[in-house]
Amino acid sequence: MASPSLVILSEAKNPGISAQGKLREPGEGHFIPVALEIMTEQMTTIEENPLVLRVRRISRVLYVLLAVAVFVGDQITKSAVEKSIPLHATIRIIPHFFNLTYTRNPGAAFGLFADSPSPWKTAVLIAVSVALLVVVAAVVWKSARIEWEAGVALALIVGGATSNLSDRVRFEHVTDFLDFYFHQYHWFTFNLADSAIVVGAFLLVIHLLTPRGYEN
Repeated sequence: MASPSLVILSEAKNPGISAQGKLREPGEGHFIPVALEIMTEQMTTIEENPLVLRVRRISRVLYVLLAVAVFVGDQITKSAVEKSIPLHATIRIIPHFFNLTYTRNPGAAFGLFADSPSPWKTAVLIAVSVALLVVVAAVVWKSARIEWEAGVALALIVGGATSNLSDRVRFEHVTDFLDFYFHQYHWFTFNLADSAIVVGAFLLVIHLLTPRGYEN
């Protein structure tokens, strides 16, 4: 009969093997806690791998480039519309479906609060946009690992919000020009920044609803 010290030593060296040399069943003794500890150590090693860290840095650079592309693309298209289309004028692209219509929106996305007479409207919209960007920046800063779906979604939101914020600070309005409609029913005129924000928010919600996104 093995002494207690030998049993403890055997279990320490081989946490999955009993003192009689048999494999332990799951849940027997300390097999599962030790196995989880080993898996955690392995994951930590992977997380600290230089190649993994380099890939993550490259991914974050790509997210930043995507946000910049959204910002630049939105500013270029707005400038082109302002220079080529008179204010409130319409260019028909697809009859009964899509027009280019130059409008100036002093409200939020898709014309929300555009008719509000409040003198604080622009200041409130600017404050909300800044708060949104601060929250996104804090999430990215505190996250050691960002799934690509969340990274793309946040990049689209940041690029679009920054572009519209820039317009509100400089002009106290945002240029809208994308006019989709069906016969006499028109959706609110919007721009590329609004599209990026909506698509980014949709992707982020879908990601958070998945098991992997919920865990992260």
